Amino acid sequence: MPPTLASLVHHSALKLTVRAGGDRLDVPVRWAHVSELADPVPYMEGGELLLITALKLDAEDPEAMRRYVRRLAGAGVVGLGFAVGVNYDEIPGALVDAAEQEGLPLLEVPRRTPFLAITKEVSAAIAADQYRAVTAGFAAQRELTRQALNDGPEGLLGALAGQVDGWAALYDASGAVVAAAPDWAVRRAARLTADVERLRDRPAPASSVVGGPDHEDRVELHSIGTGRRPRAALAVGTAAALGTAERYAVHSAIALLTLTTERSRSLHAAEQRLGTAVLRMLLAGEPDHARAVAGDLYGGLLDAPFRMIVAEGEASVSALADAVEAAGARAGEAVLAVTEGERLVVLAADGGAAVQACGDHAAALEAARSKDGAAREQPAGKDDDLVIGLSAPAGPIAAAAAYRQAEQSLSVARRRGRVLVEHEQLASGSVLPLLADDAVRAFADGLLRALHEHDATGRGDLVASLRAWLSRHGQWDAAAADLGVHRHTLRYRMRRVEEILGRSLDDPDVRMELWLALKATAAEQ
Repeated sequence: MPPTLASLVHHSALKLTVRAGGDRLDVPVRWAHVSELADPVPYMEGGELLLITALKLDAEDPEAMRRYVRRLAGAGVVGLGFAVGVNYDEIPGALVDAAEQEGLPLLEVPRRTPFLAITKEVSAAIAADQYRAVTAGFAAQRELTRQALNDGPEGLLGALAGQVDGWAALYDASGAVVAAAPDWAVRRAARLTADVERLRDRPAPASSVVGGPDHEDRVELHSIGTGRRPRAALAVGTAAALGTAERYAVHSAIALLTLTTERSRSLHAAEQRLGTAVLRMLLAGEPDHARAVAGDLYGGLLDAPFRMIVAEGEASVSALADAVEAAGARAGEAVLAVTEGERLVVLAADGGAAVQACGDHAAALEAARSKDGAAREQPAGKDDDLVIGLSAPAGPIAAAAAYRQAEQSLSVARRRGRVLVEHEQLASGSVLPLLADDAVRAFADGLLRALHEHDATGRGDLVASLRAWLSRHGQWDAAAADLGVHRHTLRYRMRRVEEILGRSLDDPDVRMELWLALKATAAEQ
């Protein structure tokens, strides 16, 4: 504990007497300072015991003393020591009354007690308190290190919570809680996910304080890792601000977790290189070699149906990679993730937590874009928006096909302005939405332009007749009935279509192109 006014009063060698503010002696003393200035406030920092002889004060003037004491109290001075027998034989009543009114402790210092003795006692007490704090900090560091070596991050968090008399939690790169101590702190830590995400977006090392007097506790958040993007975060919750010993413990925990993280980063880089080799072998049609290289690290992933995820989008792929890898780690699933520039390729178990995390991440982005009014009718640009393609379930032999499926889905997602498209959606849906492309519309307009120009002169309705005839698969009577004309009239119109286009309607390719052109331009009619 730092020195207090009470500890100084109780010090038998100093012989101090309390003359005012006896109920406020438990306040810590940061320093003891001598000043005979009429206004020493500009030189105060707060927390000082001010020692005076009233050499330049009219200590018997009530109004002057009220102003003087009010200034000291406002500056954070915690006590006033008045030496008697120097300029005054006793403390003037005006000063005693002013101190009582402001609640400022006033100590009488006898002539035989030099100010230097008080200053030395305060200095020695502060040094002893700092020594105790440093000693406790080193002891905490040893205990945290022992727990980290024996029980990993969970043991370290438990020891840290005990050292700060509070709770501690560790978050992964996605902002999810990895571990917490005590167990009840998991819920409290989970409520800080948004704060952790904001911290993650700042360059490391970064820290912030959440909560305070009006909250259930005070929480410090610290980023973990030395890279540009933090790999984890530590939360420490306490009832009050941390003391010196507790601060040493927190800094030790950060250092230990950083060492663990950096070691994990090196292992992660090695896994990335291995994963890249496995992926290339799979795409080259060498599943047996891929399985041999994967070993225990990715071998289980190749023993069951997996999904191929292909994503693009400048910095966005990093957040997606963090989300799927963190979900896989929490579920105990193997996840093969390879990042190449703006592209991310992921192999994850079908129906597993990583694939679910990918879907959740995409859904959250879709919701955020809609909320911000950023839902796009135009295709999303790959430079500023994340787009994801997800293949159908596949096995090692079909890895190359799954990769093509994921790429096709990604292309459709970009064209439609979507975050995520699954290949099953393409297979079970219609091809018509794929016609919503400028190049397809340009082809359709060019193919049908001559017919539209003919109809604009009022010499017939060739476009409507062609649509009716094609929709009825060339059945003259049914198509003519739909149009309300005689079948001979319809035959004449179809001959005019062939003459104007220079194409034969007997050719199935021609009929297909005309039908798709009519569908592509239907929304513009």
